[in-house]
Amino acid sequence: MSLARIFTRAQTGVEAPDVLVEVHLSGGLPSLSLVGMPEAAVRESKDRVRSALLTSDFEFPAKRITISLAPADLPKDGGRFDLAIALGILAASGQIPAERLQHCEVIGELGLNGDLLPVTGALPTAVQCALRGRTLIVPVANSGEVALSERCNSRIAANLREVVEFLRGDIELPLARVTQTDVPVRPPADLRDVRGQPQARRALEIAAAGEHNLLFIGPPGTGKTMLASRLPGILPPMSEDEALVSASVYSVAGTGRDWLQHWRERPFRAPHHTASGVALVGGGTRPRPGEISLAHGGVLFLDELPEFSRAVLDVLREPLESGRIVISRAQRTLTFPARFQLVAAMNPCPCGYFGDPSGRCRCNEEQVRRYQSQTSGPLLDRIDLHVEVPTIPTALLQQAQPGESSAEVQQRVLLARQRQQQRQGCSNAMLEGDARDRVCALGAAEQAWLLQACERLQLSARGYHRVLKLARTIADLAAADSIGRVHLLEAIGYRSLDRFSAPAKTTTP
Repeated sequence: MSLARIFTRAQTGVEAPDVLVEVHLSGGLPSLSLVGMPEAAVRESKDRVRSALLTSDFEFPAKRITISLAPADLPKDGGRFDLAIALGILAASGQIPAERLQHCEVIGELGLNGDLLPVTGALPTAVQCALRGRTLIVPVANSGEVALSERCNSRIAANLREVVEFLRGDIELPLARVTQTDVPVRPPADLRDVRGQPQARRALEIAAAGEHNLLFIGPPGTGKTMLASRLPGILPPMSEDEALVSASVYSVAGTGRDWLQHWRERPFRAPHHTASGVALVGGGTRPRPGEISLAHGGVLFLDELPEFSRAVLDVLREPLESGRIVISRAQRTLTFPARFQLVAAMNPCPCGYFGDPSGRCRCNEEQVRRYQSQTSGPLLDRIDLHVEVPTIPTALLQQAQPGESSAEVQQRVLLARQRQQQRQGCSNAMLEGDARDRVCALGAAEQAWLLQACERLQLSARGYHRVLKLARTIADLAAADSIGRVHLLEAIGYRSLDRFSAPAKTTTP
């Protein structure tokens, strides 16, 4: 047979679009041409494939070889097409039966000795292959991640010869299995470790119950980072579909294999304040997911919020609303998921001690306002809770009793989330339009009171709606059917930056 067809997949963001590899042999001077928008690494595959075939004791046909990667308008990069090209040449030259290729998909890079090398993005390939009902053949090193997709019939091979023997019916390739690594399992951070700070603990519970964004404001050493790190432990467990999407991001990011040990845990990402916009949202010459995509389904923690570049922070505004990030390049546009909860922390002033009872702060009112205004208003408007985390004297801290554990708080969060799912099919933070107006409807007295409060605080329309949704979450935690004045009062109380006014400086005797 002079024409062979084999199925494989490209990598576009966290998607794995179909690619059909067609190999045609014809008479004429020996040559090999590769068409279908191959980038440099794909064009180099012809040399890797030739060496892999010869060192594996297969014949490389001395004919005119034309290889097409369809669809032609989809850019292809990386070495993931090597195995498909090699098998296509073998099938077109009659060295393996072409019939079995119709029920298989293959990905893998070839070493010059015929060994199969791992590729990035194997998990999205397995997810899509399962939908087609085909058998997926991958390198042994990709076994752990493709095994996460339990619906896919994934087989692993160490080299080209094993794949050929499987297609000839001589051997059975082993099924992909989750691999165990030497990475120690991290004990979950428990909310019980936090002493004191009842208001901050309450805000953390509300944020988890309604999927709201949260900002901690307080002097250094008051537990802001400690509190933020406990949020994943009180969030609802990830469903299998949520976990697969999150794991797919790590699969295409090429960040190593450590994530396989924690793929069902909600991620917690804490980039440094010197991170660039590309590091935060993704991009580059070959676009990769950034921190906001690696935090998909979990928490993005930005410590020292005003120290981040304002231009870098402003790129978060659109993903916070849409739950995805679109990266546009001249040849293509990629979309990465970015549905995360933002938790930020900041000091109240440049020295960090504004409002401290010790009076050690020496910042004037203008310095405080300038420091707090380094974060743009539109971004702060998208953060539902602004919570002050005050200094607690060491003596009182030592006497404080341990609070509730993460497991206890998580039970209340789960009940609140169940109420939201049964009522509107999403968390309160995701409510928009008519659904928000229906779910967050107020009585006439409460409506008048809230409008007056919003006018006094000069809240935008977005801020008004976020207060409504926050009050709805507080009501859900209290198992209340409607939003009352007490729920609105507490929700308004979490807008501390909106009512901030620096008092006159006093000196201690």
